[in-house]
Amino acid sequence: MQQEVSEDVNKLTGKRRDVTRSLIENFWQIWIRFKNIDVHYTMEPSPSVFATFDEFPDKWKLKDTFNYALVNSVNLIDRTQSQGRVGDSLKAFYYQKDGSTRLRVVFEFCEGEQYYKYSGWKRIFSQQILFDGDVEKMSFEKLWAVVAGVVKVWFESHLRKNRDVIIQYVKENFEKGETFTQ
Repeated sequence: MQQEVSEDVNKLTGKRRDVTRSLIENFWQIWIRFKNIDVHYTMEPSPSVFATFDEFPDKWKLKDTFNYALVNSVNLIDRTQSQGRVGDSLKAFYYQKDGSTRLRVVFEFCEGEQYYKYSGWKRIFSQQILFDGDVEKMSFEKLWAVVAGVVKVWFESHLRKNRDVIIQYVKENFEKGETFTQ
């Protein structure tokens, strides 16, 4: 029984490592693409943790020594000051449900601010669920098809300098996730 459990854990760890590595690699490519049009993003985990650079940011390779299986979330966060975009983000994170490890990818954005009597002004964030699947059974093709569509519209919204393009797209095409204040 110990050997079976150990094999299952190793299989899940290997799949999670592959998924996280793919997320990091693709999110970094997205970061570079937006940087080329002077859009400022931050990425978590920090690029210095997972990559070595010959020439920042274009000439790089993933570190083999980095343990991708231990990463719980990968985030790409928009820092553009105009149009209230600060905090718009693409987030991928792992969670447990019914004994399985799942990956959820959301687009998170600020819907406005509200004043609270005892705590002051708070920003209201909403999430739209882009992808949610069991890590062991998930399809990379399906994941990247969905994310590519969102990134394309996000990119277009920056080119048009119209944040409503991306907000309208995610609201119309994806299920609403949680709403929270910060």
